[in-house]
Amino acid sequence: MSRTIAIGDIHGCATALQTLLNEIQPTQQDTVVGMGDYVDRGMDSAGVLETLCELISNTRLVPLIGNHEIMMFKALQNRGTDLEFWMMHGGNATVASYGGRTQNIPQHHLTFLSHCLRFHETDSHFFVHANYLPDVALEEQPDEILFWEHVKEHIPQRHFSGKIAVVGHTPQGDGEILVFDHLHVIDTYCYGDQWLTALDVSTGDFWQADNNGKLRSGNMNVNEADE
Repeated sequence: MSRTIAIGDIHGCATALQTLLNEIQPTQQDTVVGMGDYVDRGMDSAGVLETLCELISNTRLVPLIGNHEIMMFKALQNRGTDLEFWMMHGGNATVASYGGRTQNIPQHHLTFLSHCLRFHETDSHFFVHANYLPDVALEEQPDEILFWEHVKEHIPQRHFSGKIAVVGHTPQGDGEILVFDHLHVIDTYCYGDQWLTALDVSTGDFWQADNNGKLRSGNMNVNEADE
């Protein structure tokens, strides 16, 4: 049976990502939705992107773009103040993972990032990096909302489509999924010594891994987890 599994903001946490993938074992019948922010802040953005590039051959990977990928592209294209801005927001860790030189970033990593999507939707759910306007179609959502606005700044109402929203971007300092009837926030602050979350959106089953390779799992609907 096929699954749709969303993975929250990875932020360079390659060990946590690999731990999750080893546990979930996604197949060609599954869809894995990356919520964006694969790079920055954590120790191994290069390793994360290589893992995601390899994952394409094993499953249907649907990567969204996050604000950190947007910052990265602007910095690599324009340098100057855009580069400084990226360095201030975790880009220094990304560059360090490539040996301290942006020239070391391989083309296939950049190609992967250039194919990331603004949103994804199924019959029952939609996936955006940061937030959404409830009365605006997904293809018309403004960038400042879709990529930059934290849910803690504005908790949106249910989208007019009636679908459940899955978002990242707003880090949950306690490492727990933030659950509303119409909205699930799955950035669980892995780079801040909490957890990276993978959520089966149909069943509510989730798996979480940390940077030490520790794993726990549970079901979002019953609010239980076994460490």
